[in-house]
Amino acid sequence: MFTGIIQDVGRIAVVRREPQQMHIEVQTSLQMQGWQLGDSVAVNGCCLTVTAFPATDRFAATLSPETLALTCFSSAAVGDAVNLEPALRMGDALGGHMVSGHVDGMGHLCRLTEVGEHRVLEFELPVSLARYVVVKGSVAVHGVSLTVNAVDECRFSVNLIPHTLAHTSLGQLVEGDAVNIETDMYGRYVERLSQFAGR
Repeated sequence: MFTGIIQDVGRIAVVRREPQQMHIEVQTSLQMQGWQLGDSVAVNGCCLTVTAFPATDRFAATLSPETLALTCFSSAAVGDAVNLEPALRMGDALGGHMVSGHVDGMGHLCRLTEVGEHRVLEFELPVSLARYVVVKGSVAVHGVSLTVNAVDECRFSVNLIPHTLAHTSLGQLVEGDAVNIETDMYGRYVERLSQFAGR
């Protein structure tokens, strides 16, 4: 489980593609002394399992076909910036919202507007995801916990404050870029429960 509060912007250092999976190595300034093999790390919002420590400032992970199909990692390249957040531990502050790290799918940045020091980003989603996004609800974009400002059909907009622009990879997005999206998990529970209402 994660909070959507990014702790470092790392870089993809190695990409190795195989027919049914992909291996990556991520370079980070996070202190990894206490990390262990099997630990979970959210990389651009996707919960990945640490499989190796190739260097003191790198960790490795393997991506399955399901992960590659639902996330932007299918087009990952060496040098790409990635938002990083280690798994939440008992007693840690919950500064964002409850993020599972199970990416629902991809959206695309369709409009970017500068508003003073802030930046308003408008994303377009597939219909299958758009129904879970509500005004003033929470959404994770590339792993960053954000509040939805407005919703229009399959589009939603968020406001990025200067801190978010400076300390996440979202400040590097340009129109047309694809992003990993995790909608608020509670909406999916409500939808599923409603299917059995009255039974």
